[in-house]
Amino acid sequence: MYALKDLGLSPATIHRQISAVRTYFQFLVGEGLAARDPSERLESPKRWRTLPTVLTLAEVERLLAAPNTDEPLAIRDRALLEFAYATGCRVSELVSLKVQDVLYEQGLARIFGKGAKERIVPVGRRALGQAALYAREIRPRLDRGKARGVLFLNARGTPLSRVGAWGIIKQTARRAGIAKRVTPHTLRHTFATHLLEGGADLRAVQEMLGHADLATTQIYTHVDRDYLRTVHKQFHPRA
Repeated sequence: MYALKDLGLSPATIHRQISAVRTYFQFLVGEGLAARDPSERLESPKRWRTLPTVLTLAEVERLLAAPNTDEPLAIRDRALLEFAYATGCRVSELVSLKVQDVLYEQGLARIFGKGAKERIVPVGRRALGQAALYAREIRPRLDRGKARGVLFLNARGTPLSRVGAWGIIKQTARRAGIAKRVTPHTLRHTFATHLLEGGADLRAVQEMLGHADLATTQIYTHVDRDYLRTVHKQFHPRA
């Protein structure tokens, strides 16, 4: 471990190395090739939790406006982007969303998360409008009987994959001229950050994100730092 630290490797990389060693010795003990596991007492380095990449409101507006909606698939892309930002759902939840899971009249969506846990998330008017346009005008043209009821389809008429959704978001971000690395999770981070910046309750955001532990949601409270700096500068006599 000290040798790996001296090489300047990150805690995450060292953690993976240790995990491999532990797995190897567990195998040796399990096969009767070793009497004990010498890696048992190894302590993994603490991994610093990095703050997620977040888009500004202006960047979100550019991203959502980037698809050329004169093209049929671009209408799907716009609906997918709007829905991802409106709900903060994970990419796996986004690509498994069924047509009947979008409750237009109630302004809600049924999201099925990890462990098939269901949660209800509000959806804004813009996202609902784009989803309705896509579902009414474009999806029927794509559906060739292999859609399995899934809302977002690829050009072959089968459910859009996680990789497919990732590619759409990456290409659209490039078209929008956004220099940051934008992934489906970036939109999830941005959703949570913008809600908290607007004064949303942390537990409400936890519920919408589908986090089992409030501590997971608390990473997004980093947004308060800018506000605190502003207050300090404005009111502290020696700021």
